[in-house]
Amino acid sequence: MRNHINCRAAGIVLALLFSAGSAILLASNRTDLPETVIVTVRPKPGAETELERVMANHWATARRLGLVLAEPHVRIRAKDGEGKPYLVEIFTWRDVDIPDNAPPDIQTIWAEMNRLVEARHGRPGLEIVQGTLAQ
Repeated sequence: MRNHINCRAAGIVLALLFSAGSAILLASNRTDLPETVIVTVRPKPGAETELERVMANHWATARRLGLVLAEPHVRIRAKDGEGKPYLVEIFTWRDVDIPDNAPPDIQTIWAEMNRLVEARHGRPGLEIVQGTLAQ
């Protein structure tokens, strides 16, 4: 009976170690998971040029800090149904956790961006859609 209890306890310990090891492996693999985002910004009247400057600074800063992949990167100008301008930028964070743990330089730029945008048609001034690159 005593051996049966020891074997059962050993089995439980092994199962716990296996679970912990699997969780560690999953967590370590997640740190390299890139995240592609589509960012839409709706500038306040007269702020389009300044907003484009801030967005260019965001990209340059994120590249300098190694936070984003070089490609894909595209920024598009467009007009909504009322003829008001908006911008769309598509890029990939090097790691899915970066936006939630952005360095102060990036957070400062985000604050500038938010100051320059306005909500329209029930949509926020700065809208982010997360995705993955299609193959």
